Amino acid sequence: MKDRLSLCMIVKNEADALGTCLNSVRDLVGEIVILDTGSTDETVAIAKELGATVGHFEWNQDFAAARNEALKLVTKDWVLVLDADETLNPKVILAIEQAIADPETLVVNLLRYEIGASQSPYSLVSRLFRRHPALEFTRPYHAMIDDSVQALLEKEPQWQIKELPQVAIFHTGYQREAIAKLEKSTRAKLAMESYYQTHPNDPYVCSKLGGIYLGEGLPKQALKILKQGLKYAANTSPNLRYELHFHLGNAFRQNHEPDKAIKHYQLASEQPLQDKLKIGAYHNHGALLQTLGKHNEAIALHQTTVTIDPTFAAGHYNLGLAHKALGQVGEAITAYENSLKFNPLNPWTHQNLAALLFRIGQTAESMKFFKQAIALHETQNPAEAQRLRIKLAQLTHEVP
Repeated sequence: MKDRLSLCMIVKNEADALGTCLNSVRDLVGEIVILDTGSTDETVAIAKELGATVGHFEWNQDFAAARNEALKLVTKDWVLVLDADETLNPKVILAIEQAIADPETLVVNLLRYEIGASQSPYSLVSRLFRRHPALEFTRPYHAMIDDSVQALLEKEPQWQIKELPQVAIFHTGYQREAIAKLEKSTRAKLAMESYYQTHPNDPYVCSKLGGIYLGEGLPKQALKILKQGLKYAANTSPNLRYELHFHLGNAFRQNHEPDKAIKHYQLASEQPLQDKLKIGAYHNHGALLQTLGKHNEAIALHQTTVTIDPTFAAGHYNLGLAHKALGQVGEAITAYENSLKFNPLNPWTHQNLAALLFRIGQTAESMKFFKQAIALHETQNPAEAQRLRIKLAQLTHEVP
């Protein structure tokens, strides 16, 4: 199967991550193609050492142009596209090999796990596709093959699109440090705003740009552009319709319009997608209901998220908050303990668990979690660490 599949990447200054990425595909691909867009570190040397064919491209602020240039270097029948901050899940190799063996398959959509994205930990990406001359990347940012796939299906409807249910890609790019390092949000905003000026009715760019505005705390700007996108989304994919409704829910929530936010969270969760892709809608819907004092309804939604994905730490954490609000101490403690199994670095989980243990008289155990909360706050928010020290001293009648 290796003789049929190429890895195709574009990179710039990815020396710290590239080796891990390339090693993750060693048992699947027979060719590694890397297009460098101006690295000044050891990226190119690492790529060549690991057997890659390396090309060079002068960066022009257009990801689609770079990805299409990289495709020209590919010689195998199938293409797997990864970024340097992604790795392949080895457990999915057999499923990939089986999927691309079908002569009628054109694209295999892959489930990606977003490490560090607490709201929507899963996304679906069209990163595995047949090397067909009609397939190319479009859009200067968030470049994708979907537009060309749709155009080809209209001419050659016999092709099949497949989707693997298991996680295929692990993505670290949403972690706070990576975002700060690469300034992804700023680059995305500039590229998307420029593209939107000439494509105002494109629901995809409306969704992505609206999401960026939300991240900047600009709900009114987000609402305008997301509503525009939704008007033209009737014939788009369920995945894009979900994203538009999900962002609209978040925008209305930021804009203090909870009823409209709930409506769009519900519409997002009704889209015909696999459940993992809808965790964000259930999660944010539940969090909003908690702020409205509807804790039992919130518990039902948070329970849905952890039933879909038992490792979803944020879902367990919010279950803890909702149970605590109802005075259900035992259930809250269990929920916080479950959250810590999957994210032991959240200081607020340690702190809330410590407070409940202290309340029921398990003082020694609570001190352990209070101290861990302070240590974590110290690295993330020193002011909060000091505030907690003072509060803890008041509780225990000790000097901070």
